[in-house]
Amino acid sequence: MTRTVLVTGVSGHIGARVAIALAADPEVDRVIGVDTAPPPSPAGEDGAVLGRTEFVRVALRSPDLGKVIRDADVDTVVHLSLVSGPGVESGGRPAMKEHNVIGTMQLLAACQRSATVRRVVVRSTTAVYGSSPHAPAVFTEDTMPVEASHHGYAGDATEVETYVRGFARRRPDVTTTTLRFATLMGPTVDSPLTRYFSQPVLPTVLGFDPRLQFVHEDDAVEVLCRTSRADHPGVFNVAGDGVLLLSQCVRRTGRPVIPMPSPAFRLVSGLARGARLVDFSPEQLSLMSHGRAVDTTRLAAELGWRPKYSTAAAFDDFLRSRGGPGELPRAVVDWLTEVVTKR
Repeated sequence: MTRTVLVTGVSGHIGARVAIALAADPEVDRVIGVDTAPPPSPAGEDGAVLGRTEFVRVALRSPDLGKVIRDADVDTVVHLSLVSGPGVESGGRPAMKEHNVIGTMQLLAACQRSATVRRVVVRSTTAVYGSSPHAPAVFTEDTMPVEASHHGYAGDATEVETYVRGFARRRPDVTTTTLRFATLMGPTVDSPLTRYFSQPVLPTVLGFDPRLQFVHEDDAVEVLCRTSRADHPGVFNVAGDGVLLLSQCVRRTGRPVIPMPSPAFRLVSGLARGARLVDFSPEQLSLMSHGRAVDTTRLAAELGWRPKYSTAAAFDDFLRSRGGPGELPRAVVDWLTEVVTKR
């Protein structure tokens, strides 16, 4: 039985929801949420939004984290604190890598020294498989990436998984679970892809129609809670059933489309990044060309559970939360199309 759970990254929306759900479980005695800042609270009080969860302000790289695990007799650690994009306020890419990789190393070291930790759940991403024209149609958990990214969030997640495997070898008595999530989607998700689909006009890469998979935020919270309350060792892909082509997603938005050559798409993406509209990383740009799909059979067999939302249903729920399409006038779309195709 799970007694005391430590959840990292509770200032994020998913981390906060997982902490709240676990704290509401009568079989969980205590939930400790750690982060460098509390989640935003309407009441303006640190950690008020977390309900019964005890909030502790501590960084992953701080030795105080080990003290929290030791003093609270933590038996389950849920690591949700991976940062998917560098922010100016966070120190950019170097600070992001230090937090993701070095911070995880410190957390796992604290778990390794602990005499009470018996379960570790780590949030990862299907981006570790990469996006490539030479990739298989569907990735399983055992598929080796053809052209894996060694940079950005995908590179950090790959390193983190390496350290998790090393920890599992050193502490075979601890159940380790790695969940590779497809792109999160839902009413409250804020990500490069949700920002992209919220723009009044959608550029696409000419000649490409990538397959995309999404996992609804509610299903992400559910699978994290399930693996936190019971032993499910191994690596699992997490995605809603089915795939959507980018063209199908775009039609669902009702927004105008501008197909453009790859160099022009990258130029427009750079301009959008500079204007802080959409922050597309290199691996996300590859996803918009080549797509990615994963198999979730192992997750269904292990948990006896499937996500409530399919990929299409998750995307439709996101669209409902964003209201109407807000289209640009057709004359403006035609002008933009002419400009970018001539570059």
